[in-house]
Order: sequence, then structure tokens, then C-alpha cells
Amino acid sequence: MQSGRSYLDHNATTPVRPEVAEAMARALELFGNPSSIHAEGRAARSALERAREQVAALLGAEPKNVIFTSGGTEAANTVLTPFLRRAGESLGCPRLLVGAAEHACVLQGHRFPDAAVEVIPVDGQGVVQLEPLAAQLRRAGRALVSVQVANNETGVLQPLQETAALVKEHSGLLHSDAVQAAGKVPLEIAKLGADVLTLSAHKLGGPKGVGAIVLASEAIEIGERLVRGGGQERRRRAGTENVAGIVGFGAAAEIALRELPRQAAELRRLRDGCEARLRLLAPDCVVFGHAAERLPNTLTFAIPGIRAETALIKLDLEGVAVSSGAACSSGKVKRSHVLQAMGVAPALAEGAIRVSFGWNSCDADVDRFIAACEKLVATLYKRRADAA
Repeated sequence: MQSGRSYLDHNATTPVRPEVAEAMARALELFGNPSSIHAEGRAARSALERAREQVAALLGAEPKNVIFTSGGTEAANTVLTPFLRRAGESLGCPRLLVGAAEHACVLQGHRFPDAAVEVIPVDGQGVVQLEPLAAQLRRAGRALVSVQVANNETGVLQPLQETAALVKEHSGLLHSDAVQAAGKVPLEIAKLGADVLTLSAHKLGGPKGVGAIVLASEAIEIGERLVRGGGQERRRRAGTENVAGIVGFGAAAEIALRELPRQAAELRRLRDGCEARLRLLAPDCVVFGHAAERLPNTLTFAIPGIRAETALIKLDLEGVAVSSGAACSSGKVKRSHVLQAMGVAPALAEGAIRVSFGWNSCDADVDRFIAACEKLVATLYKRRADAA
């Protein structure tokens, strides 16, 4: 990021790509309602359907199985229902099994009664434990399982294919929150084995306020819509579509797919270089999820003795924007439920800092971040020396 500041909080949101902004500006001139049959309506519909194709291509899905929503939260709230089912089945899934490290939109946004929900434990790296899941599936019988592709706080990737095999063995359905993974690692819905994926545009260079549900096939039915009204989105999500936002989503998805191999390699280079320099600077630094497969852009760590609140303020004053875990609700720093599920000691978890790189990150951003961390660590070590 070539400016007086370094933005290293891409897992919270990414800056909109210039090409996306241009596509959205053109789409704003398409003032017709995409449900109208006149020329103006058809022009808007054409742009919307082109975006549907672009988003579908990112996941190797069929365009007809992409449903646009207002974001990843609405998408998750829509599909996490007992009425999600396969075509021809009269009943859905009476129970929900959900990973302990899932995003709040999954943990709190489902439409199951509390008594019907079980949490799937994760290990010390934040990876879903398959043996307990298998036991839970045997007890629950038919269930809807929700396990994310990648964790938003640590970047840890989950064993989706193995999870899908277990779920299929017990005739269940699998939802996966792909919000953080899309555009950072290759995703093909058929290979993953998920029945439903959910996405958000603003995590991959698109605008805020638009997301998608992607079904593995037309055989997956939502059953009971969350947003009711007209017949938009093949009668699966009512409301006049956000054409400009959806066009931006499509443009961002197309760029992400085209640049994925190069971008992933560059993100990994920046992340790994930053992590190596951080460990040299603070040998007692703890990197969360370091032994697991992670997204190439995410580094979450803690330096014993440094609290996140202090670090965030000081880094911000030095021109570096990072976060402490997820940045989704109150804007306050609080203990991460993800680190708690991983068994991280409270004192260490309170110092967790997340650094997440994105499409406009560069070496200068790493340099600025490390220089700011040097000041933090110097203050810490001086305090320790004075106390000795």
C-alpha cells in the first residue's frame, strides 16, 4: 500500500479494486429494474446474470445455483435452517453440528432451537476434530453440519473433504462458510464436497453489502426463505437485486480467479517474510495455528506481556492498521472465542494481533509494521529489565 499508512486488515475488509469501482460506476447507469421486461430492465438483468456467471466460475459452480444476498451473514442465516434439504425429501435436518471456531454469523445466526445444536471441538491448532464429529453424527443421525473453509481470525484451513465424506456417510448436509477463503485459495464446490457455500464480496476486493449462497446442485433446496416477498433469485431470496453491488462482486470474483496463483504466492511471500522477521524481533512470539495449513495472507500472533488494546493503538499511531481477532460487531477488543476453543491461555489470548495482507499489500507495508513492532518490543523488554 503506497501511502503514509499500511493497511494490514484485509480479513476484516479489502479496499475495492479500481476495476471493480469502474464496473460499479457503469452499472449505476443501468437504472432499470432487472425484473422488468422492457429494454431498461433487460439491460440490468443482463449485467446481473453476467455477474452470476463470474461468481459461479470462482467456485466451479453452475450460475443457476448462485443466489445473491446482502452479504455473508444473510447468506449463512438463510441456509442454516432445519428446512435445508435435498429435492424430493419432505424433511430437512433436525440437528445442527457447528465448528467451535466458526464465525459469529454461523454460531449465532442459525435458525435451529438451542437444544438441537451441538458444537464440534477443534484441536490446539484450531482444526475441527473428525473423530468427535463422527461420534456426534452417529448420535444425531441426519444433521446439517457447518464447518468453514478457513478461519477468519487465524487463517487455519479446515479438512473439508474429509468432513464432507463423514457427513455424506450419515446422509447429512454440509454448509461451509467460504467468506475468508474465496480468492485466496482455489475453491471448487464439487471437490470440497460441500452442499452449500456462502460468500461475501468485500473480502476479495468487491463492495460491502453483497454476498452469495452457492448450491452444489439444484437438488439442494432451502425450503423456507429468510427474506420473503417477490419472486427474485428464482424465488429463493426476495427483494430487488442490488445490481451495482452484484456487478462489483462479479468483477471482483473474475479478477480474483484470474490472479489467484500469482496473488496467493505473493501473499505467502509477504506473510512468511513478516512472520520470520517478527520471530527474530521477539523470539517468545506465539503464532496461532502455525502447525496447521493456513491461508497464505494471515498471521495471528501474540507476544507475552503485550496486550492487544495497547498494541492496536500504538500501531495505529505509527500508521499501521491491524486488528485483534475478528472485527465484526462492537469494535471493542475482547477475548477471541476462536482462541478459547483452541485452548489458548486467557493472558496470551488477550494479546492476539491479526495481520492480514491483500491485493495491494507490498514490502513497504511489512517494513512499516516491523518498525512499529520494534518500538513495542523495546518498551516491553525495557519494562522487564527494570522489573528484574
